[in-house]
Amino acid sequence: MTRHRTILMLSLLLMLMPSLLLLGIAESLPPVEDRHPFSSYQPAFPGQTRAPGMKTLAPYHVSVLTEDLSQPWAVSVLPDGRLIISEKRGSMRIFSQESGLSSPIYGFLDVAYNGQGGLLDLVPAPDFQTSRQLYFSFARPVKDGSVTALGRVALSADEGSLMNAELLFEALPAVQSSGHFGSRIAFVDNDTLFLSTGDRQHDYTRKYAQDFGSGIGKILRMDRDGNPLFDNPFINDSGAMPQVYSMGHRNVQGLAIHPVSRALYAGEMGPLGGDEINLIMPGRNYGWPVITYGLEYSHAPVGEGLTQMEGMEQPLYYWDPTPAISGMDFYTGNAIPEWQNNLFIGGLAGSHVMRLRIEDGKVTGEERLLADQGQRFRDVAASADGSIYFVTDEGRLYQLRPGQ
Repeated sequence: MTRHRTILMLSLLLMLMPSLLLLGIAESLPPVEDRHPFSSYQPAFPGQTRAPGMKTLAPYHVSVLTEDLSQPWAVSVLPDGRLIISEKRGSMRIFSQESGLSSPIYGFLDVAYNGQGGLLDLVPAPDFQTSRQLYFSFARPVKDGSVTALGRVALSADEGSLMNAELLFEALPAVQSSGHFGSRIAFVDNDTLFLSTGDRQHDYTRKYAQDFGSGIGKILRMDRDGNPLFDNPFINDSGAMPQVYSMGHRNVQGLAIHPVSRALYAGEMGPLGGDEINLIMPGRNYGWPVITYGLEYSHAPVGEGLTQMEGMEQPLYYWDPTPAISGMDFYTGNAIPEWQNNLFIGGLAGSHVMRLRIEDGKVTGEERLLADQGQRFRDVAASADGSIYFVTDEGRLYQLRPGQ
């Protein structure tokens, strides 16, 4: 009888094993990063870097939908499942499976197209189906240089042009620089959005990241007209920019809202080492340039070489060496259960896409995808149908979808 029960239990386990594996209950692999780090800094807690590796077990299919984009920077999903894509020179495209890639569509405000500047993020308003409004971030040319700015425009009914472009917000002060603009847009609801900015890539502009009176090196929270929210953390502080939500950021090129908790996550480019994923909380200081796990490009320490300081937040996760993380999104579909609520991040210098599993406030697994494509992955957009889309600096649009 005992032997019969043992055989029965083993048979049941064998039957369940594929399901358990698809749910991610599998033996951890070595960390995907095996190169020597640039710095000798130690993480503040276990799992803060080089989490165990993991591998997707469910089948999926990779497609290149087009290679005809011109310097794409952002991809977003419209309510009907089509895609909108920004191009840095100041145009957008629409892609559909039925019609392919549209001709360039114009009508944005003038952009400072230079270096890292140009037309940047592009997202539909939550009520796009009725308002036809698109929100865009961009490098705006001004008298004293350029600023990261937020704008709004309406897509015409025939989708051949953009109308009524307007400026909503400027992350002052202006700087003579063509680098580190940020910037991503994330809507929380129909009336609340976040905008990220960078430190503008000068030694002398780094100080602004620690100055709540500037829009540089910040995550900003505002209504859809660019006005500060009444409960913003610095709304009553004299000298503060009232839209400031968090500070101490170097170059945030990724923002994503967790599909369950609705918490805001940010992906921040570090210097030599020190790319970070942060859980963003109101009024918190994320350290740049006072603390960092990265080094200067000369390999010298940044500032005093500190990685921790009281009153400054630790990253949820960091990389050293850096993959140069950019746009990111959470997987919200249920077609591939092991991807549920995982964070997908584009890597530029790393030329791959990262998948992070986050459990109980910690990263518990990391996978590299599309590393064989030789592309700089600039942005990520997850679709409700279970597909994930990526655009690359080289002009490609990729789709990952469940496979047989």
